[in-house]
Amino acid sequence: MKFLVDECVGPTVAKWLKQQNYNAISIYDDVPGIDDNAVLNKALSENRILITSDKDFGEMIFKNNMQHCGVLLLRLTDERPANKIQILSSILRKHSQDLFGNFVVATEKTIRIIKPTMH
Repeated sequence: MKFLVDECVGPTVAKWLKQQNYNAISIYDDVPGIDDNAVLNKALSENRILITSDKDFGEMIFKNNMQHCGVLLLRLTDERPANKIQILSSILRKHSQDLFGNFVVATEKTIRIIKPTMH
């Protein structure tokens, strides 16, 4: 499984994913400051699941029908890297098979998996 970690999520999460033997790259480390369209296009072209805290991606995907390989939207009240890693660890343990191709919204208490609608 390949991940693209958005700038708002931070390089600590990408580093942790790499330590867990995932193929992960960080916008913060690789191409800081690129816009959301470029982020989503990079994830799509490299077949990566985007991990972000930016709600704009929901609008881009559901309103503008932009393609993606999977988005994990972290909606956390505690934005510290340790909490993000704890939540991510739990998601990867319990829901890794649900990430690719879906839009997943995770909070500290819930996880919602939104599968693409077929037209």
